Amino acid sequence: MGVDSGGSGLRVALARADGSDRTAPVSAARPVVTGEHGIDAADLLSLVLPLAGDLLRQVAGAKGAPGGEGAGPAAACVGAAGMASLGDDLRARLPAALHQALGVRRLALAGDAVAAYAGALGVRAGVVVAAGTGVIALGTAADGTGWRRADGWGHLLGDAGSGAWIGRAGLDAALRAHDGREGGSRALLALARKRFGPIHTLPGQLYPRPDRPAVLASFAPDVADCAERDPVSSDILRRAATHILESAAAARPGPGEIEVALTGGLFRIGEPLLGPLRDQAPWLLPDATLVPAEGDPLDGALALATALHLGTLSLPADGVLLSVADSA
Repeated sequence: MGVDSGGSGLRVALARADGSDRTAPVSAARPVVTGEHGIDAADLLSLVLPLAGDLLRQVAGAKGAPGGEGAGPAAACVGAAGMASLGDDLRARLPAALHQALGVRRLALAGDAVAAYAGALGVRAGVVVAAGTGVIALGTAADGTGWRRADGWGHLLGDAGSGAWIGRAGLDAALRAHDGREGGSRALLALARKRFGPIHTLPGQLYPRPDRPAVLASFAPDVADCAERDPVSSDILRRAATHILESAAAARPGPGEIEVALTGGLFRIGEPLLGPLRDQAPWLLPDATLVPAEGDPLDGALALATALHLGTLSLPADGVLLSVADSA
């Protein structure tokens, strides 16, 4: 069983360990509650258990489907945003709870970046850059030496090159054009007015919002749309690519040839960002091959659960980004 829990909701899927079949994911539209003890285990269970029960009933007795009559998942992985810093309640309560409710014997608890890593690259050595509203790079040699992480510090302290970073840089250029300062872009100013309305209302639309990074990131596609005809927009995306590659280089586990997978919604911007990434990679990431993501974080959670069940999990379990519990 794989579980992907993030800021927009939660998804669950089941799969056979031999890769021969898997269910379509089922989802809950709300995120798991975070309280004084971090991510709330009881709330996560209140979402996961009904969804898992529905899936198990769907496949019970079905020929060739995952599971079987009376079967529960032998192994599971819960990938959750905030697991590293807010996962204490999950680590304390989920192993016994999932064993009792579903019969799960082996459980992996992974940060969302680790689930994204496994979904993008599998359970092998490399570097994964997960970029959307924020950005984080994660690398490992898969030899027990541990994880290397770069950035992921949020829009105020880092996330350089992310959707929020690109959007903020684009709005800065728009405001410079509005004021008549150097470095402005009239094209971005026009798009900012189209998206947000009168420029003088921007501070009120941004500063009080708890989802300010997402609001900033909403302007990133506008920057990309301008890049072909506007040198300021093109330069913003080139600088974003530089930051992303620098984070990937910092997360690199060592010298030598390596694969770097790019995953997350930011890369759907396409060529305006991917072009500068390819152009700069030879000197910022020598001997590295940029590869598309094989799958998403739910795929990663299933891959981690499968490897745990088969005894082939080679990614480092450090008790924070990735921890393993055995209830057998």
